[in-house]
Amino acid sequence: MTIHLRRVAFLGILGFALCTTIPSCLAGQSDGMRAAMAGRNLSAEAARELELHVQSAPDDVDARTKLLGYYWLRSHTSDEARGARQQHILWLIRNRPDAAILETPFAHLDAIGESSAYAEGKEAWLAQVSREPKNPVILGRAASYLLLNDSAAAESLYQRAEAAEPQNPRWSEQLGHLYALGLSHRTNGERQKGAKAALDAYERSLGRMHDDEERGALLSDVAKVALEAGEIAKAQGYAEEMLKTAESERGSWNYGNMVHHGHLILGRLALRAGDLDKAKEHLLAAGDTPGSPQLNSFGPNMTLAKELLEKGERQAVLEYFKRCGSFWQRAELEAWSKEVQAGKIPDFGPNLEY
Repeated sequence: MTIHLRRVAFLGILGFALCTTIPSCLAGQSDGMRAAMAGRNLSAEAARELELHVQSAPDDVDARTKLLGYYWLRSHTSDEARGARQQHILWLIRNRPDAAILETPFAHLDAIGESSAYAEGKEAWLAQVSREPKNPVILGRAASYLLLNDSAAAESLYQRAEAAEPQNPRWSEQLGHLYALGLSHRTNGERQKGAKAALDAYERSLGRMHDDEERGALLSDVAKVALEAGEIAKAQGYAEEMLKTAESERGSWNYGNMVHHGHLILGRLALRAGDLDKAKEHLLAAGDTPGSPQLNSFGPNMTLAKELLEKGERQAVLEYFKRCGSFWQRAELEAWSKEVQAGKIPDFGPNLEY
């Protein structure tokens, strides 16, 4: 089965990348996310037993959640697994829209590779919205389902969730993520427009936060879009706040993220100011991060590396790859190193987004 496998895999990875930037998906990790992750390790026999159990106890959300974890990767190569996964997702949307797993990529369908099931899911979510038009949880979960395939509808739903619950920073944060999605692939004018919209939404969210950990988790996103929006002073301020916060949060799950992204933003600012040496210093400092749950899974950000390669600075980038290998042991680093040594600029793909 090869139907749009690369697209399905990419959207899944991107969905997880988005999810893991949101505190509610982390130690904030919901019971649903934990159950789905546990389900990925089920044996085939255990999965069959759970399926039999669900037939007699259809409202067992935890069992369905574990099965969604079990089918997550298998659905990309097995028609049977894909069909079973789709049916569990559709049942949950129609019957238990409160299920925590529905706000994660484990319960999202692809509009191209799974067009019929996706359309059923969309219809089911919009029916739930019609039944509870001012319920922010329903609005937000429907928006997350539509996010990667119907951004205009998702934007409207997140805006309605924010209007229904204006003091909750979550909805403006997720609007920011929506506006920032795919910025690196847009033309200059569209990139700046999207970045300004994202910055406005993120700053609304920061203004509503009362938790230092939540604020620290969002700072890298705010700094990135501030830079893309041309708000240089804000980008520098948020990057410096990240590094200062990191010093007071050594050992936290977000420490490595703040070190990495804080230095990358300052490096990009130095490069824009024409200070190549300072830009390279920050690149290497970003590579010295101890890693994090996100960096260890999805890898380092390559935007500054790409910008330095465009200036001919190959040795600094090769050293950056080497340092990143301490927390991200992936074949991509070796492949990129060979390309750079050959005088090429690699296609860094989603590592320009993370």
